[in-house]
Amino acid sequence: MAEFTFHHGGVSVPDLDAAIDWYDRVLGFALERRFYIEAARSHTAMVRKGPLRFEIFEVEGAAPLPDDRRHPPCDVKTHGNKHVAFRVADLDEFLAEMEQKGADIAFVVREAFGKGCFIRDCAGNLIEFVEETDDEA
Repeated sequence: MAEFTFHHGGVSVPDLDAAIDWYDRVLGFALERRFYIEAARSHTAMVRKGPLRFEIFEVEGAAPLPDDRRHPPCDVKTHGNKHVAFRVADLDEFLAEMEQKGADIAFVVREAFGKGCFIRDCAGNLIEFVEETDDEA
């Protein structure tokens, strides 16, 4: 089987500059580069934090994110890509930091199978953060 590694996740937003600022201020992603994708009519940015990247699209004439895509239990009821997830060492510490930064915390899970949370970026896109137990790593 061909080998591959993760490269980036992508989100569409109504305001590229606001999203670049949000991903930097809240999650520590720095602007790597900006470019325009003619075929999509998209002002685009790649932001990076270590090996992790997000591609952010501001597409001319794009529709806003539907309300049911903003809440994890509703979002999974529609086929398609859902979110990206990142590992955190301590969920409670992460949540405290996100609250301090004014992040929109959408959903918190603390179950026998694991714990994590979803936050919404400045456009309402869901991002998951998971605290793994020792037997998951």
